[in-house]
Amino acid sequence: MPETDATPARGRVGVLLPRDLPVRDVLPYARRAEELGFDQVWVVEDLGWRGGLAQAGPVLASTASITVGIGIMPAGARNVCFAAMELATLAQLYPGRLITGIGHGMPDWMRQAGAWPASPLTLIKEYTTALRLLMRGEPGPADGRYVHCEGVLLTETPDVVPPVILGVRGPKSQAAAGEVADGLLLAEPAAPAYIAASRRHLGSARDPSGLEVVTYDAAAVDDDADAALARVRDGLAAVGEPDWAAHIDPLPFAAQLREHRAACADPQQFAQTMPAAWVRQLSIAGTPGQAREAIAARHAAGATSVVLAPTGPDALTSLGSLARALAPRP
Repeated sequence: MPETDATPARGRVGVLLPRDLPVRDVLPYARRAEELGFDQVWVVEDLGWRGGLAQAGPVLASTASITVGIGIMPAGARNVCFAAMELATLAQLYPGRLITGIGHGMPDWMRQAGAWPASPLTLIKEYTTALRLLMRGEPGPADGRYVHCEGVLLTETPDVVPPVILGVRGPKSQAAAGEVADGLLLAEPAAPAYIAASRRHLGSARDPSGLEVVTYDAAAVDDDADAALARVRDGLAAVGEPDWAAHIDPLPFAAQLREHRAACADPQQFAQTMPAAWVRQLSIAGTPGQAREAIAARHAAGATSVVLAPTGPDALTSLGSLARALAPRP
């Protein structure tokens, strides 16, 4: 992708707060992201690392205006009544600055925690429906198969109810997002073809054009395009694994990618020997102009927010280089 002087229209661009960021850097990272002009910072909740709600509160408190996304809280991990109370409290204290991501959670982790349901789709639909009603100050719905909160009413509700989006991959789960949620969160890699396919899965239950579509992508920006591509490869090691099939299937080189993965001894070899053209499709990497073009392509495919996941040994330091991919404000 050649360097360009063109300035694309500026959509929302966020940055991911890595799960392994040293705890001393968590709040400086969020403040620096705000200073650099990112619209959003997303905190991660993975089993064994840090809690999403526990991170979101201090990040909101230590910043002034940046939107904080939680990506994601597994539906099976928390009682919906108490989750609604926590989220509503944050939204009251920091109005208009919170986005809630809900998902199934990784099956292996959820089974370890004894929280994997027989029907994840049923759970997430019941949970999302109840969570949105409760945060709006409406009574909880009739008891379902998994979610029991009939008649529960929150007395403390926010003026600005945070959107609830589903971090899900499968077509049925994405269709459910179109039915019961405010949008989708698409994990990395979120190539334009995957974004477009996911938007189609949202269905016609209501106008999908009004839904949020937040995307994650491994990112590296450098004046030396080759150096950026080399740095971002480690973030693509998992792409060939079965869980990422939904991300791969819409790509024009899906068959070749699978053949390449099968021929490699391990994920690192796969990532390090992947053709550069594939790396560009599966990440946001290159010079500042190339990165801006990759972000603009994701917005054009239907993403409302593009979130950059830093790669390399020092995420806090890398924020400055990633910010060079931000289009100038009007």
